[in-house]
Amino acid sequence: MFDTATTTLLRAVLDEVCESVSHCEIGARTHVASKILEAATRGEVSPDELRQVGRDALSHAPTMWR
Repeated sequence: MFDTATTTLLRAVLDEVCESVSHCEIGARTHVASKILEAATRGEVSPDELRQVGRDALSHAPTMWR
């Protein structure tokens, strides 16, 4: 489990990275969230690191248009 501050950071990073992704694209958002959580579990809690992980995940996220 993460503390409140880390959880808030993770949510903010997810929202920022996925700002252009429709809330209907659950698969893409879930993929990005999963990768951000994995990084945080490994100890990567810098906002810049998490944003980069999220952006990388978004570029490889499943989409119904591919």
